[in-house]
Amino acid sequence: MGQNGYVMKPNNGLVFACLLDGKGGAREGDWDMVRAWDPSQGVIWIHLDLNVESARAWLTGESGLDDIATAALLARETRPRAVARGDALLVNLRGVNLNPGAQPDDMIGVRIELEGSRVITVRRRKLKAIRDVRRALAQGTGPADAGDFLIVLIDQLLRRMAASFEALDDRIDSVQERIPTDASAALRGEIADIRNQVISLRRYLAPQREALARLQIEKVTWLTPLHRERLRDLTDRTMRRVEDLEEARDRAGVAHEELTGRMSEQMNRTMYVLAIVAAIFLPLGLITGLLGINVGGMPGAENPTAFWLVCLMLVGLACLQFWWFKKRRWL
Repeated sequence: MGQNGYVMKPNNGLVFACLLDGKGGAREGDWDMVRAWDPSQGVIWIHLDLNVESARAWLTGESGLDDIATAALLARETRPRAVARGDALLVNLRGVNLNPGAQPDDMIGVRIELEGSRVITVRRRKLKAIRDVRRALAQGTGPADAGDFLIVLIDQLLRRMAASFEALDDRIDSVQERIPTDASAALRGEIADIRNQVISLRRYLAPQREALARLQIEKVTWLTPLHRERLRDLTDRTMRRVEDLEEARDRAGVAHEELTGRMSEQMNRTMYVLAIVAAIFLPLGLITGLLGINVGGMPGAENPTAFWLVCLMLVGLACLQFWWFKKRRWL
């Protein structure tokens, strides 16, 4: 048994197949159910693993899809988009990578072929939003038809993004709080990592917003006015996510500028102290250098107290320089 109560099956290319009952539930089956399915039985959801040859063979040889749809489903890398072909929709979406050890900005693509009575989704890596939809069907609270499936899947993709966005905001807050006390190169590297993550997320979310906006106007018969209204809401939520990313990018930029300013200030302060120390010891070094010349006629060479007198003179000269610097407000 799997962690979610599903029976684990050998990976034969078909991850699972669900025959929707139209009431939020579904009956799961195998390749036999897929091959014996007829539209009169209801909407079927087929989820394939493209890492397995049998799944690719079914798409190209048995699915009945045209070459354009098959090529799009088999493509390794695709940007989010939505394309209507007659009464079918080909949709490419992206979700955050929540697999163990992965970075959320390494987004996972999900490709979907939607017809009035059949839904085909394919994967190369696991996506938790797909698992969420499957779990909802098992609990009787899932989609009732193809339009509902599209809405529920997009909603789960956005829900899964929420935690990653909150974690991103928390990282930026943490960085901004640490800048006054930890203006270091390590913190600069963390800010650079945050900015790269924001750029990667926005790279896919911006076109995904456009794809969702296009779905609202595609003329397919099985998308009802209610579906289109919910798609508008999901498009608005996606737009807010893009705006959140832009805000996070700006905040990271401000944090980087503040950190750079503080590091520059620290460097200037250090150089200032070194300059003051050098200015104090330069005349002292000159005097001691002259007195260290090994030639005849050096004054005080035979006087046993000359060394202490020179030391006292050097201390007095250092104090005089210190007073002069204070008077000129250099210290």
